[in-house]
Amino acid sequence: MNTANPIPPTPVIASRRETTCHRLEHFPIAIFSTVMGMAGLTLAWQKAHMVLGAPSMIGAALRGAVSTLFVILLACYSIKILRYPQAVGVEMRHPIRINFFPTVSISLLLLAITYLESAPVAAFWLWSAGALLHLGFTLAIFGSWLHHTHYDIKHTNPAWFIPVVGNIIIPVAGVRLASPELSWFFFSIGLVFWIVLLTIVLYRLFFHEPLPVRLAPTLFILLAPPSVGFIAYINLTGELDAFARILYYSALFLALVLGSNAVRFLRLPFFISAWAYSFPLAALTLATLIMSTYLSIPLFNLLGIGLLALLSLVVSILVFRTMIAIQRREICVPE
Repeated sequence: MNTANPIPPTPVIASRRETTCHRLEHFPIAIFSTVMGMAGLTLAWQKAHMVLGAPSMIGAALRGAVSTLFVILLACYSIKILRYPQAVGVEMRHPIRINFFPTVSISLLLLAITYLESAPVAAFWLWSAGALLHLGFTLAIFGSWLHHTHYDIKHTNPAWFIPVVGNIIIPVAGVRLASPELSWFFFSIGLVFWIVLLTIVLYRLFFHEPLPVRLAPTLFILLAPPSVGFIAYINLTGELDAFARILYYSALFLALVLGSNAVRFLRLPFFISAWAYSFPLAALTLATLIMSTYLSIPLFNLLGIGLLALLSLVVSILVFRTMIAIQRREICVPE
């Protein structure tokens, strides 16, 4: 009888294992922007069901898909934290990638909104975890800005809105789940520092070199603060006043500016940063559908339908391009 040790893995199997581990080390924190985009699409269809009478099953199916996606991505990144803490540390010290860590907390907040009507208890815990985590990210990243030794104006880009301005999302569900004063607290943080960061980002865009090709899609993030700000403000006050109109029409103007440059965006190669198109567009779609409920002007209904169709098309293309990139092993590679 042969009592020799079992045959060791073949070089091919060993190579595949090493490749998988190596790819996990480069699993990007920015990939959680896919959850934000999918959650935004879910919320847009849920609102379309209430405002336009769209089938409720679409929103329900999308909610299940985005919940599953979030769990998978969170599990993958948790394994990365355990196995490659040094790689996570590199991302946290990176002047651009650090701003994508709050996409995790924002994903929790958006998931909470999707479950707000059907499962309020689950929504409360998702919102609580998301709000607490986002506050932590805000304090940590804001502190790194104040005491930095490596930031430069060329590092500034619209992704800088994510950590601080992301606080505006918290009141969207927070007004129904906690004290209104807590929602006003987060809304104030996001609104004030949106104005501050908008000034810095526009200065960089106007007077310095253009954004790198990889970061060009983040220009769409400019849409998010006024769009989400409009939604949060409406939820906080319950009325469409002058300030609400200013927020909405500011977002609409930025959409026109970006839309007039659509050809430039269409020519860009695909990067995971392309998901920056999705959530801001979803926020504007939601804001428009809400606007149509306050004003009996057919234009807003038509605009809401058009934006919903465009958003659905954009997310479908992003999902398709992402699947191709995964198949070609273009994601989770060193940049």
